[in-house]
Amino acid sequence: MKNNNIAQNKKAHFDYILLDRFEAGVELQGPEVKSIRDRKVSIKESFVRIDGGQAYILGMHISPYKQSGQFAPDPTRTRRLLLHKAEIKKLEGLTAQKGHTVVPTRLYFRKGFTKIEIAVAKGKRLFDKRQKLRCQTVEREMRRSLKSR
Repeated sequence: MKNNNIAQNKKAHFDYILLDRFEAGVELQGPEVKSIRDRKVSIKESFVRIDGGQAYILGMHISPYKQSGQFAPDPTRTRRLLLHKAEIKKLEGLTAQKGHTVVPTRLYFRKGFTKIEIAVAKGKRLFDKRQKLRCQTVEREMRRSLKSR
């Protein structure tokens, strides 16, 4: 299978414990789709907010398309996410718990449509992050020692 990832949010895996994942469409304008196809997009600092029965992604940066001229939309504008009503209600219920939020994890194409994977996440504490780094270094050292044999 061809890798059709456009952007990934690796920071989300480090800063949060990802619980539930959802696939959502993104409401875009024409020049934005062309910029995404050129991989001129960043979802690192973005997050999802649910407001009035709709889900919106804030902080997603899509660079203006070169040939769009003066009609290019704002790079960091709020974009609506296309989800079923039941999924939005489930997200609303999960984020009502203290310490939970919704973050995007990756952006990709599926059957010609731009899709974004969002996840309900719980923030990690500093000692959790340190523990993960410690485990990674131990694992790396073990692989090195086995490789040298």
